[in-house]
Amino acid sequence: MSLLRLTPKGLYCEAGDFFVDPWEPVDRAVITHAHGDHATWGSYSYLTSTPGMNVLRARLEMGARIRGVEYGETVRLNGATISLHPAGHILGSSQVRIEHGGEVWVVSGDYKTDPDPTCTPFEPVRCHTFVTESTFGLPIYRWPSQAEVFREINGWWRANAAAGRTSLLLGYALGKAQRLIAGLDPGIGPILTHGAVERMTGIYRQGGIELPPTRYAGAAESRADATGAIVIAPPYADSSIWSRRFGDHSTGFASGWMMVRGARRQRSLDRGFALSDHVDWPSLLAAIEATGAGEVWVTHGYTGPVVRWLQERGIEARAVQTRFEGERDEPVEEEAGQRDSGAAGQP
Repeated sequence: MSLLRLTPKGLYCEAGDFFVDPWEPVDRAVITHAHGDHATWGSYSYLTSTPGMNVLRARLEMGARIRGVEYGETVRLNGATISLHPAGHILGSSQVRIEHGGEVWVVSGDYKTDPDPTCTPFEPVRCHTFVTESTFGLPIYRWPSQAEVFREINGWWRANAAAGRTSLLLGYALGKAQRLIAGLDPGIGPILTHGAVERMTGIYRQGGIELPPTRYAGAAESRADATGAIVIAPPYADSSIWSRRFGDHSTGFASGWMMVRGARRQRSLDRGFALSDHVDWPSLLAAIEATGAGEVWVTHGYTGPVVRWLQERGIEARAVQTRFEGERDEPVEEEAGQRDSGAAGQP
């Protein structure tokens, strides 16, 4: 029995009459997390995890009807029973478990299995069919330890501060930026933020996530105020006039794509740090195995290699074409409207 089918609007569950992360407006949307490729404006109602409600509200249109449920809480939607389970991607990110007629499906959304202090850790969920992302679904993607990456980031920042330079560290405004802030050593110097980052960081703090003190970068009155500081900004900021305010600065980018030889050079970066909020190759395979699923749908990313690997081991697998994007390989922000407006806390 197929509990989900692919439609022009997204993944649809007929038994429950709802969509999971639709890419067009629908009557009833179940949302795994608040990134723009998974949370589309205009639906009549949204259901998401309680920890992710405020983040989602900040990303959707004013007045959006959002219902939050706790992790593991069961909800009856028409003929289907659903529950949300931690995905470990960003604050409030969830896997969606759907049960109907004795069949269980799980939609992963985006996920990572390495825990970090800014969101609830990933929990494997047993199912018959698993719908998984494959953003980094190639054997070359094997992440270094988080501790190692943050030693590199803090060492880079410390060296720049000693040389009188500002460190500009690029990471997506929602999720990656807060994870970066959590791993910084505030003893090195001030931590400044772009407006889009500061806004989301405030929501994380409201959600009980402990982070080092930060200051809105727009409040700096002169270049001297940022000397020795680290500035956390979304990727698009580096190509805008916004970054010129920091004078002599060194630019780094935190992304899984920094594992690829030449990626740093291609973007004219001083440093690249391989830090991703998605599973790498071994973690992807381990997560699939942990579900016990006999069938796997593979979405956005390197679907072909993952499908072949699974099929060679006797698992029924297929690639499913969606509009999900995973971690972009270009340094642009996921929503063109998110710009630093020049006022603290604004997008």
